[in-house]
Amino acid sequence: MRPAKKLTAFAFSALLILSILPSSGQLKLTKVWETDTTLTTPESVFYNEKDKTIYISCINGSPNAQNHNSFVSKIDVNGKITTLKLTEGLSSTKGIAVMGNKLYVSELLKLVEIDLKSGKVLNKYDVPEAAFLNDVSVDEVNKVVYFTDMRSTPARLWKLEKGKIIKVAEGAPLSTPNGVFYEKGKLIVGNGDGKVLAYDLKTANYTTVASGMQGIDGIVPDGKGGYFASEWRGKVWHVSPAGEIQLLLDFVNEKVNTADIDYIPSKKLLVIPTFLKNKVLAYRVD
Repeated sequence: MRPAKKLTAFAFSALLILSILPSSGQLKLTKVWETDTTLTTPESVFYNEKDKTIYISCINGSPNAQNHNSFVSKIDVNGKITTLKLTEGLSSTKGIAVMGNKLYVSELLKLVEIDLKSGKVLNKYDVPEAAFLNDVSVDEVNKVVYFTDMRSTPARLWKLEKGKIIKVAEGAPLSTPNGVFYEKGKLIVGNGDGKVLAYDLKTANYTTVASGMQGIDGIVPDGKGGYFASEWRGKVWHVSPAGEIQLLLDFVNEKVNTADIDYIPSKKLLVIPTFLKNKVLAYRVD
């Protein structure tokens, strides 16, 4: 494949605008801010409503077991970095979520529990046969933390409950599962085959919510019965309550990654970590 020509700043901005123009009746995105590039290799973002803060897991290097330079950052809803390194010395961090006064982030092979105020690591939980832990989600009511292992054999969903790591599900139709979101007794899973799955925690049955995308990274609700889904390679989609998909952003040719996203319904704000571009972007959704 012929390498892409280097884009001027003007041309790149024009491409970004063209990539978000909607069809009639569809969602419209408007870029509202971006951070500076001190958020090195941002992989996952999580908005905590209680303190109005966006938490970011920054891999800060290669996403492998030898990287012990990862850290957690904090920014406000306007993109201002308020704390660059709340917690540091972590190992290849991926998914991140807050529950109560604790923050949970996945390392490559462990789930880490952190004091939200001080940033102190409270616990590191070993995960049996862990290969590549990824996204994290929480059930606030029942005090359970869910997370994925996208490269274990077979692929697995896990949970932390009452201090114990417990296997939730494994095997087909899971296929390199990455994004996960807990919602009303179900786990909404972004699959490596481009499908969004719903796993019922009571019946252990799967349903397919949507398909037609490629390997999904982040999956979050839109507050209206649908979802936003990202592909790490540079695409962001909207999934309607009926399972219809709309491509919102396509940065593949510009080599701008779109990793583990979050959406803030109260502000209609879609927050996107760009991984190798070392910054976080935010778009208003209309």
